[in-house]
Amino acid sequence: MNVAPDKKPGTVISNLSDSYRLSILIFLILALVPVFARYGAEGFILDLVNRAIILALAAIALDLILGFGGMVSFGHAAFIGIGAYITAIMVTEGFGEALIIFPIVVVVSTLFALITGIICLRTSGVYFIMITLAFGQMLFFAASSLSTYGGDDGLTIWGNVTILGSDIFADDVGIFYISLGFLIAGLFLVQTLVGSRFGRVLRAAKENETRISALGYNVLRVRLTAYVIAGVIAGIAGFLHTSQAEFVSPATMRWQHSGELIIMVALGGMGTRNGTLIGAFAYVLLIQALSDFTQDWKLIFGPLMVLAVLSKNGGIGRFFAYVKGGRNRA
Repeated sequence: MNVAPDKKPGTVISNLSDSYRLSILIFLILALVPVFARYGAEGFILDLVNRAIILALAAIALDLILGFGGMVSFGHAAFIGIGAYITAIMVTEGFGEALIIFPIVVVVSTLFALITGIICLRTSGVYFIMITLAFGQMLFFAASSLSTYGGDDGLTIWGNVTILGSDIFADDVGIFYISLGFLIAGLFLVQTLVGSRFGRVLRAAKENETRISALGYNVLRVRLTAYVIAGVIAGIAGFLHTSQAEFVSPATMRWQHSGELIIMVALGGMGTRNGTLIGAFAYVLLIQALSDFTQDWKLIFGPLMVLAVLSKNGGIGRFFAYVKGGRNRA
């Protein structure tokens, strides 16, 4: 039996190994951040990197439906807001135990994703974008009307999330490693799903929905499952956001925040193993560096994003893959 010329098991295994090695290297570097932060502005460094970790978790969830599923959602930030507001309200009301808050965040995020997903996924293209945007803005205005919990001004938490009575969430290093643990688990979950039969169907439906339906797969069910999983992960990111920042505002749910997450995914490379992870950190750190350099940082940042997203390799992640492939061919 002839073997197709593009089937190179050794190359595939090598590429997979390289991507896993890069993931491990990234997480090792992140794990050492608190150690090296002691020799500088520790509080600022931990806050900045932790914020990038939480955004990376939300962006990885978005990449599941955007990069692998082809669903452009401008309402993804709404799930972050759900997790953030549930956490803030419960702590304000005296229920700061994480083992109580976390399950509620997961359940509410699941229900909201399930209900909105059933509606949104019956459309496609620009209609899907507009409906997700509408649901996101609906929550934004709902949060703005919560005068008891700060309204437009947001809600500052005068307490801490605890776990079995421990104040680990109040410690900068403690919340850092908790966030990092969730990021590792989130990336592992998404990549496991993508590599499974479920993920293959999701990716194939992105390319040719009609053919996949003709093969007997329920495309709506597969996409809805991915949408719900992405929503729950984003809700967890919201839980971490409030636990770390001790503040939440309706701006967390604004459509511009969803747009920023899409930029992170596109910047790193949609549908790549480590691209979104790299893109999220590049986005946060680049903004910080440029804003420290000049007040007109957006004039520099905008063109850089356009060049990165419109590059032939499709982002940072694909750029690295292209360079490696070119070196191997040389």
